[in-house]
Amino acid sequence: MPFGFKLMISYCVFIIIPVMLVGYIANQVFIQSIREQTTNNIQGTLLQMSDNISYRMGDIVRVSDMLYFDSSFNNRLRYSESAYVSYDTMVNVLMPKLETAISTANSKVWLSIYLSNENLGEVYNNYSYSDPLDSNTRLFDIYQYNRLIDKTWYKQYPQEESYGTTMEWKQIENDADNGRISLLRRLIDINSIKLQEIGFVRINVSLKDMFDSVDYNKIGDGTALYLADSQGSVILSSGEMQTSVAFRENELRNNGDLLISKPIPELDWNLVAVVPADIVEKDTVKIRNLTLLICIVCIGIFFVVSLLVSRYFSRRVSKIVSVLDSFQEGEFHKRAHFKGNDEFTHISSALNEMGSNIGKLINEVYLADLQKKQAELESLHAQINPHFLYNTLSSISRLARFGMLDKLQRMVMDLAKFYRLSLNDGRNIIPVKDELEQAQAYVDIQKIKYDERMQVTYDFAPEVVRYETVKLILQPFIENVLEHAWTGESIHIRITASVLDDVLEFKVIDNGVGFPPGRVLNNIGGQELTNAGYGIKNVDQRIKLYYGNEYGVTLFSRAGIGTTVRIVIPLEKRTVAEGRNKPL
Repeated sequence: MPFGFKLMISYCVFIIIPVMLVGYIANQVFIQSIREQTTNNIQGTLLQMSDNISYRMGDIVRVSDMLYFDSSFNNRLRYSESAYVSYDTMVNVLMPKLETAISTANSKVWLSIYLSNENLGEVYNNYSYSDPLDSNTRLFDIYQYNRLIDKTWYKQYPQEESYGTTMEWKQIENDADNGRISLLRRLIDINSIKLQEIGFVRINVSLKDMFDSVDYNKIGDGTALYLADSQGSVILSSGEMQTSVAFRENELRNNGDLLISKPIPELDWNLVAVVPADIVEKDTVKIRNLTLLICIVCIGIFFVVSLLVSRYFSRRVSKIVSVLDSFQEGEFHKRAHFKGNDEFTHISSALNEMGSNIGKLINEVYLADLQKKQAELESLHAQINPHFLYNTLSSISRLARFGMLDKLQRMVMDLAKFYRLSLNDGRNIIPVKDELEQAQAYVDIQKIKYDERMQVTYDFAPEVVRYETVKLILQPFIENVLEHAWTGESIHIRITASVLDDVLEFKVIDNGVGFPPGRVLNNIGGQELTNAGYGIKNVDQRIKLYYGNEYGVTLFSRAGIGTTVRIVIPLEKRTVAEGRNKPL
């Protein structure tokens, strides 16, 4: 297949897909905009409905407040008196106050009051065959407490926390069947600080009266409005729905219907508006058709343009191919030149620059290799520490002079083990296990010297032994602690090794003097650490040369608290190329 034809096909593909994608996105954005606008409008309507419901509920609460905070009513319920006085209280005080409270409500309510004062009688109607709210009789009843205390809903009613704050809206007994809801509230002795209960009030109100503002016509034709409880069951509805089934939120969302909810603060209920998807998207049909037409016209124009462009570029590609063939043969000194300022001019410039960069890279790799070898030489110098060897031999001599043969033997064996692991057949990459053993050998030598003044703990994760590391990265930091970090007569050192994500982390932690205040030690190669020791800087340089600048050594220190040395290298299993371990 000719290159020009391939180029034309690729142009068509890369043009058709974006055009179709843009058309699709534009249509979706328009639909989303309509949905958001509809949502905002409906949310405003639901807010008004919710405020109206809150006002209606507040009206019923005010009826209960008239009884709760009426001191004379409260006193009459509290005191026990003779039968005649109690009857007079019932007829001339309690019943008129109940009538007055009911008359203040804007909705028709049925009030039931339960009294703990046994001297007060009961006054109630028989509602066996009718709904009290539908009757023309008295709309309040007075009962004794013994009718209440065994009811399940009363046992579950919360205790009074403070005066006038505990009340509950709930559907109890036959409220749900009769389309009612009840306001439940204790009557508390307001003259006592013990929150003593002297009665209980239940005010019934019709759901239709309470929620008469729930009307789907306020949202629009074809919509539905629901009043659902916390389990999703429909309490009240306006529009097309079945109140006998639970509210199917997931099903409505899967159908693409717009579902908007507004909680009612006083109830654990929600006002839910449902707008079918076809109503929301009916205005998008014209936009969808117009977008499709524009996409078809654009695709046709782009097809013709791509044909002309592909023919133009195919004639110039062959010139680039010849230069690439020369590069493939290793002739990077050859250059390509084009007139103009089009893509081929940029390609020729890029090819010319690539030839120059390859030469530079060869030089950089050569210099990096020299630096690497230099670092390895420095590592060998750091391995054989004459100062450490001199001090150790002096300690051996002192032990021999005092006849401490056991310590003398241990120090000689640890010294031999240390230098055996340090040399390690001239290899620079060694197993982590050997590096940890070398650090332990060095610590064992120093513990013979410092005895109980030096405490060392190890925390090595078992999985670290599967990996390899640049050798001699822990000993310089342990030595630095013993040289510079002493505070008082003792020092504690903690050495850890662990695997974190894709890196291997070592830490050397001491409780020594730390660094002076004001010094931030985040760069081993920085000027501030020139006195930290040649071996310490050498560790960071060798790690960066082997693994890259993102790895290395970081120090954290606070004066008087101690220093933490963190060494991070990449995870490398114990299968390293032979050339990397060759001695210099």
